[in-house]
Amino acid sequence: MDFQLTEEQTELRDSVRRYATERLVPIADQIEASGEAPSDDLLKEYADMGYLGINIPEEFGGQGLGNLEALLVVEELARISSAIAFPVFESCVGPVRAIEKYADRSLCESVIPAVCAGEKIVAIAMSEPQAGTALTDLKTRATLDGDEVVIDGTKRWCSGGGHAEGYFVYCKLNDDSGAKSIGAVYVEKGTKGLTFGLQEHLMGFRGVPSSDVYFDNVRVPKKNIVVHAGGFGKLMSAFDLERCGNATMALAQASAALDDVTTYVQERHQFGKPIVDFQAVQLKLAEMKMQVEASRLLIWRAAVDAEQGFPSISASSIAKCYANEISRTVTGDALQLMGGYGYSKEYPMERRFRDAWGWGIAGGAIDIQKVNITSAMIGRRFDQRS
Repeated sequence: MDFQLTEEQTELRDSVRRYATERLVPIADQIEASGEAPSDDLLKEYADMGYLGINIPEEFGGQGLGNLEALLVVEELARISSAIAFPVFESCVGPVRAIEKYADRSLCESVIPAVCAGEKIVAIAMSEPQAGTALTDLKTRATLDGDEVVIDGTKRWCSGGGHAEGYFVYCKLNDDSGAKSIGAVYVEKGTKGLTFGLQEHLMGFRGVPSSDVYFDNVRVPKKNIVVHAGGFGKLMSAFDLERCGNATMALAQASAALDDVTTYVQERHQFGKPIVDFQAVQLKLAEMKMQVEASRLLIWRAAVDAEQGFPSISASSIAKCYANEISRTVTGDALQLMGGYGYSKEYPMERRFRDAWGWGIAGGAIDIQKVNITSAMIGRRFDQRS
């Protein structure tokens, strides 16, 4: 058991932090002001630096590194803003990894290299109006028709909706009940019958597009089936890695908030001395530091244990649940310590606070992670319907 990063991992983390700090702060401010997603030029820049597909095999245009390296990069970018990191998040821990593991080779070759080159973003389309946490209640249907698959249905809360070039769609592939019917199909933007709702206006996540996605007799080749009916377990295994990415995005808000407030309390004077000299501030900083460090270790454990595969549902749920909770606490405490400066939009703290709350909703709410953790402890799933 080794809690230290290798020299190469440390160099990677430090190089990304330098790049993010020197290059991306004004871009993040522009994105926050406009609400627009990162530009195509920035995606190309990420691609040139090798950030897209860090843990994707070299044969598909990736770097062939591990999940931990991918999460190191995600954290450093997300410390600047969630929107800045989101394209890398999607390429390294999102649906692209499921496509790599489970899709037909020809589909992998047409999709993954384009993602690594910054030419394509792939979004995941899971939730529906009546199927969020209860995902096995989804209604979107994919029906085989010769050499094609015909998709009908509606997806909600699709991060990247209307902006991404490809969609990894969870759907029913037969008439079986629950998980037995569910698989996933890849659909390209521009396919006839695929349309999008209005962009959502959320509390946070500015620069991360989100919309409903509509499928009306959408036809794609049969080879676009990535996971066949009955493969719900495979989909959830891939999603366990996305949970680690979600946890890292949450952690990054807390980590950056802690760094900012640590500087602030040493510079801010009240009653004739720096406020860090007050014991109440010292205790709060210590609590925040412990939470950030513990969260990072839980995420790293899940990633390292998975090696190049997918983390366990237990490890990923523990990491996500804890990171989501401490991110809200740490950013809230940091905002309070900074007072009006924390609450002002002139500084990034209030953005981090808003985004921290979002990560505890996205990718499975905090409480459902606790159910997952208990299920793993007891050794069986719990029927929420009875």
